[in-house]
Amino acid sequence: ETVTVATVAAFAVLINQVVRRSGERLASARVIAETAQRAVLPTPAERIGGLRVAARYEAAQADAFIGGDLFAVQDTPQGVRLVVGDVRGKGMGAVEAVAVVIGAFREAAEHETSLEAVAQRLERALAREGTRRDGLDAVEGFTTAVLAEIPRGDGTVRVVNRGHPEPLLLYADGAVGALAPPEPALPLGMGDLAAWPDRAYEVPYPPGATLLFYTDGLTEARDRHGVFYDPAERLEGRVFPEPDSLLDALIEDVRRHTGGGATDDMALLAVARPLSVSEGTHSA
Repeated sequence: ETVTVATVAAFAVLINQVVRRSGERLASARVIAETAQRAVLPTPAERIGGLRVAARYEAAQADAFIGGDLFAVQDTPQGVRLVVGDVRGKGMGAVEAVAVVIGAFREAAEHETSLEAVAQRLERALAREGTRRDGLDAVEGFTTAVLAEIPRGDGTVRVVNRGHPEPLLLYADGAVGALAPPEPALPLGMGDLAAWPDRAYEVPYPPGATLLFYTDGLTEARDRHGVFYDPAERLEGRVFPEPDSLLDALIEDVRRHTGGGATDDMALLAVARPLSVSEGTHSA
């Protein structure tokens, strides 16, 4: 009996040490992942160019912090420019592509005079990235993306959509409209299959309205009956005081819809135009 007790006690001590070390490694991995996400995908400032901004990244897997979804917002001489996108694939290859897209966007948004030229810069950056990859990604790698430009003071938003889910415009009275492109376009990185000039389309963006950009993790979220989540339908008639409250409510509504089990990462970006000039303060 004494030998049995001693053996069990020894095993218990050993198991405790293994569990503790595993917990420490997991905590360290979480810190590294969070640091990498902040470096690759920094959260935008709450106020940029007189607009109110909120962003969220919801990973499908618990304790996963980085994936292929992306967003970036930048104040430029042409107004506030932004990109929301979804890189094909998972893992470090997708993260590398995210870094390429965001890096190219930061540079192009500052220097290119048109939104179409920004899209072409991203196309070229992904083409260069594709040439150094081997295997399937070199042939089939692509990124769906929507780019937008909000000039100062003219009450409009210009959009270039490259195969991405349509952004929504939430009006101050609760109405919701989709910013559908006049014609479909291939995602970024597929220029070898077809080529045509990017054309930005312009939509009124009145005071008090909020632009909602998202990746397909939102629209592909399904309930237990297989019904997809429809953000336009679920948001119709609802009014939110801030972009943050909109995204918080949207994330909670998706969790209720799916029962808490998302199957894909989800990136959300909300940009609100204040009702009056005094409500919006400039922030870089």
